[in-house]
This record gives sequence, structure tokens and C-alpha cells, in this order.
Amino acid sequence: MKKNSVLGIDPGLDRTGWAVLEGNGAAGFVLQACGLIHTDLQSPLPVRLEQIYTEISKIAAEFKPQSASMEEMFFLKRAVRVAHTIQARGVILLALHQQGLDVSSYQPKQVKAALCGSGSADKKQMQRMVQLTLKLKEKLNPDDVADAAAIAVCHLKTAPVKAKIDLQKKFLEKLKEARKEQIKNSKK
Repeated sequence: MKKNSVLGIDPGLDRTGWAVLEGNGAAGFVLQACGLIHTDLQSPLPVRLEQIYTEISKIAAEFKPQSASMEEMFFLKRAVRVAHTIQARGVILLALHQQGLDVSSYQPKQVKAALCGSGSADKKQMQRMVQLTLKLKEKLNPDDVADAAAIAVCHLKTAPVKAKIDLQKKFLEKLKEARKEQIKNSKK
């Protein structure tokens, strides 16, 4: 089976977790690299966004993943934090697009369900399942890095099914168009 690599990202302005995983079919998933992009709270917002953009660009260029996955935004308690995270997510999307990567986004509950079987799994359960799934001796730390790895695992598990569904939809659309064309030609 063809190897598949994905860059998983847990976006944030202060801390952006990232993990590069490789899916090896029946052999499971292998963690190639992971880390945390930490921006200085004292730096101006544009400088912090540029740092995130530059680091994500470097990571994507170095590891050359076939795809990327990122956590979708969910409600956060502080409006300023929401705005900053949205902006960080925007520069990450730009960096990945410029590297030629398609980005799939997943809701936190989707990620939890893909790893733990329940969309309401807690942080400790998620970290443990990431550790077990990747056959790591220790849990990934901090949480942002573990979350990025979980997002990448979710993508590697769900992307093949999504691709088949999308292919089937395209086939059905072509079949529908062919049927319309056939009916149109039979009326002539």
C-alpha cells in the first residue's frame, strides 16, 4: 500500500501544535516529527502571525506531507482569543496552500470519535489514545502537540473513506448528466 503522510495542526496564536504522521496501511501510523510553535506574548500581532506562517511553511517544505489537517474553530470563552486564533488559522491555511497542500478540517468531536470512539473523550483519554495509536513510550506533550497528532490520525483514518464517497458522488453526477443527455437526444 502506498505510504501517506499528513501534517496535523492544532492552531493557536500563542501555541500552535504540529505533527507529521505517516500512514503505513495495516502497519498503522508512524510519528515522523512533531513540535510546538510558540510566539512571544510581547510581540505585535503581525510579527506573531508571520512567525507562525514562516514556521508552518518550513515544516511543510521540509517534510513534504501529501496533505494537511487542522482543527476547526470551536467556541472559546474570550472574544480576543477567538479573533487571534482565527487569524493564526488564516496564515496557516495560506502557508499550506502556498506549499500546494489540500487542507481538511475536523471538528474536535470528530477527532475524539475517530481516536476514542466517543466525541466526548477528555484530554487524558485523547493523549493516551494518541500514545497507543502511535506506539509511543510516552505521551506527547504539551497538549497542543498531542492534539495535532490526533488531528493527523483522524485524517489518516477518515480521508480514504471520504475520497471514496466523493468519487461515488462524482460518478453519480456524471451518470445523472449522461441520463439527461440521453433523454434530450431521444426527443429529437
